[in-house]
Amino acid sequence: MTTAPQTTTSRPSPWLEATAGEAAAPPLAGERRVDVAVIGAGYTGLGAALALRAEGLSVAIAERETAGFGASGRNAGHLTPTIGKDLPTLLALFGRERASAFVRLAEAAIAHVERWIAEHAIACAYEPVGNVMAAVHASQERRLERAARVAAELGARAEWLDGAAMRKRGLPEAFTAGVLESAGGILQPALYARGLRRAALAAGAELYENTPVLRIDEGPRVALATPGGRLVADRVVVATNAYTPELGLLRRAVLPLRVTLFRTEPLTRAQRERIDWRGREGIYTAHEMLESYRLDADGRIVGGSKSVRVRFGGGVPEEHDDVATRALLERTLRERFPGLDVPIERFWGGPIAFALDFLPAMGVTGRFRNLYYALSYAGHGLALASYAGTALADWIAGREGPGRILHERWRPPLPPEPLRWLVVKALTGGLRAVDARVDRRVRAAQRG
Repeated sequence: MTTAPQTTTSRPSPWLEATAGEAAAPPLAGERRVDVAVIGAGYTGLGAALALRAEGLSVAIAERETAGFGASGRNAGHLTPTIGKDLPTLLALFGRERASAFVRLAEAAIAHVERWIAEHAIACAYEPVGNVMAAVHASQERRLERAARVAAELGARAEWLDGAAMRKRGLPEAFTAGVLESAGGILQPALYARGLRRAALAAGAELYENTPVLRIDEGPRVALATPGGRLVADRVVVATNAYTPELGLLRRAVLPLRVTLFRTEPLTRAQRERIDWRGREGIYTAHEMLESYRLDADGRIVGGSKSVRVRFGGGVPEEHDDVATRALLERTLRERFPGLDVPIERFWGGPIAFALDFLPAMGVTGRFRNLYYALSYAGHGLALASYAGTALADWIAGREGPGRILHERWRPPLPPEPLRWLVVKALTGGLRAVDARVDRRVRAAQRG
């Protein structure tokens, strides 16, 4: 039996504040019987509902807060074709044929999101400007150049940018070289999630917000117990990503982490001219624990990550005022944009989930093999989490699709506690040390 966490009415990101005028759907009251019940109204759950309704199936979604409350409404807003740790690693682990299939899946996910935005007229400030995986020091450039070569071999839409090409595009000078991923761009993530919410409701899906699932009663028909009633369905889609272990499911499959993001005050015209960035590409760095930067529609710099927090026992780390991480992010912003004296307006945090191989986890579980799940997008879920709902619908309908490569493949399990905690702390500590060495070199170069 799973005890539901308390719901909250707070808005945990500035993106979600832009949706504050929309009324929440009423919570579930009584019993509803449907073909498919979905747990979670983020990108995956809403996408699954849309795709399942297109199959003619009745669908009801139980969301413990409001749609997009988790990572879907808090992420940095980079729509990228990133999949796995990096493409050279995918090639080494899976070989050319399967690695190419992963690349096709990632780019299909981008096209899928763009199609949804167009079909459903989702106003989410989408700019198809691509993203650049960038070096901040010469020591990172060789690895990125190799990644660009592998990307070309695997059929990815990627282009190597040396220093001259970076300057020609007007990218900020702290970024010395990079790989341009032309598929995708940047958007306001919560507005995209709310657009999916409206589309799912228009398609006839039922949505019950402020409706935590207290218990999953398995059987040929699954019953989801909630505070106000029950959802009974032939099949269930579990679309709760980092929160999944709180349902008592997949504890060995997913590692929940918490990341921190920020946005500055709007830049003045003089500040914009100083940094150039005329193409407005999203940027994320070649660090082991990456940094991300983009401009939003109001001319702010949005950034974050650089550090993660983990919770002993595998749950989502609680939110708290992480002074050290905020100071690190502010110092890094000043180093990447020297002389740009723009205040940081807001920090916030959000949950993400990783598997040990950095790939999404998709499968079916339960004693009656009727609990379908997709989760663990490794911080790159805007594209993959959106497409995962459709991939699950394809699976339920018995249809092939690009997402089939993720179906029930073998995944290395996470170790049990306390070994998990020790391993994760050792790994993250080692990665921080590698990144800190790079950043010390950058600071030394800036000092001349």
